[in-house]
Amino acid sequence: MLKQVLDMASLDWSQCSAVESVPGKVSGAWVLKGTRMPVSAIFENLEAGANVDNIMEWYDGLDREQVKAVIEFAARSLDEAPAYAP
Repeated sequence: MLKQVLDMASLDWSQCSAVESVPGKVSGAWVLKGTRMPVSAIFENLEAGANVDNIMEWYDGLDREQVKAVIEFAARSLDEAPAYAP
């Protein structure tokens, strides 16, 4: 599952209110809103065996609700049927 999530291009992160992409900020990567924490770093840490508590401990200034919202958004997106072009 995490491999699918790490393919960030396949998810429409603009639909997740907990993140933002600002040109010039972390090279325009999707980050937690108001931070420089890339969304991809959350999933890379999870894949490496971390949990949300670890991430909160390692990265100062994160909002637990934002982290949970990102994970939940990705999980919901993976549950959706893919759109196929005719």
